[in-house]
Amino acid sequence: MSLLKVPYLPGIHYGSSALDSADLFSQTKPNKLTCEPWPAVFDRPEVTFNIGYGDDAIFLAFCVKEKHFKAIYQRTNEPVYKDSCVEFFITFDDDETYYNFEFNAIGTALVGYGLPGDRELLPALLISDIKSTASNKTVRGDSLPFEWELSLVIPFSLFYKHSISTLKGMACKANFYKCGDDLPEPHFLCWNNIIADKPNFHLPQYFGALIFEQDKSNE
Repeated sequence: MSLLKVPYLPGIHYGSSALDSADLFSQTKPNKLTCEPWPAVFDRPEVTFNIGYGDDAIFLAFCVKEKHFKAIYQRTNEPVYKDSCVEFFITFDDDETYYNFEFNAIGTALVGYGLPGDRELLPALLISDIKSTASNKTVRGDSLPFEWELSLVIPFSLFYKHSISTLKGMACKANFYKCGDDLPEPHFLCWNNIIADKPNFHLPQYFGALIFEQDKSNE
């Protein structure tokens, strides 16, 4: 099982802009999505993510290079996994239920909660509290010409089935993904590997471990 220690970012909070939050990821190291449970024959996207947390929010940034680019869905809870998409799933306290956060390259979000095969979508008004900053560019002559970044601020209030006032010292399970179901060359990458016959990210038994570190400034 993959293990990731999530650093506490002092001085950063939900009131910070997504762009400011991305700047503070200099305090964290990038993590790669290296697992491809269902290998394809074409060029694999290159994906890294940085994650940290503050007193009231999780801060997450993805950097992606891929061969094709698509971002057509603009309404909350539309099927963004069909676009160029990154995802973050998390469960607390060894619950069987989990939250799935899915975002296309322009920051359109699909967020759900529940069990595999029995999930409810979060209200759009609540999802609107997620802050995002997106950018993209094209690099001609590169085998992976489309490069895009997405920075996210996810307030604790999005975990609406749990009363979370702090994540300090908490251990939980999670996984991070990249997909693009309707791209010319579909792909499915993840942080912690999955063993299944066909593409399916909704398998919490294959989540890795997250440990939210204590505030080191108080040590």
